[in-house]
Amino acid sequence: MRRPIDPSALADLHAQAFDPGWSAAEIAGLLDTPGAFALAEDQGFILARALVGEAEIITLAVVPAARRQGLASRLLEAAIVQSLALGAETLFLEVAEDNAPALALYQKAGFSQVGRRRGYYARTGGAAPVDALVMRLTLNR
Repeated sequence: MRRPIDPSALADLHAQAFDPGWSAAEIAGLLDTPGAFALAEDQGFILARALVGEAEIITLAVVPAARRQGLASRLLEAAIVQSLALGAETLFLEVAEDNAPALALYQKAGFSQVGRRRGYYARTGGAAPVDALVMRLTLNR
């Protein structure tokens, strides 16, 4: 799971997984924030941060060809373990309400919805923005 973190490589993966994807500079900036960490494999990565007892998943990106093969679950579990190691007691994330596979992954991992951000995710091609669901997982020590 652990490999050197290259923001350019992560940006390439992110662009394959999301439209629009994040740039290498954006990812590097996020990695430079206090408590940030990334865990990567060849076909995906997770970027998170943990500070003062709380952690948040910033993004979980898996390229389309590698989906539904357990990679997202492995990355999520690794981020949970790393968050615990960094002292987090709670893990948060935001997910587009129309992303059924991601919602299923997070619900299976024990996350529950605790909020909503209206119109949070912009869509390309003039589509209406999509709400983000704020989800929380209480981490067990």
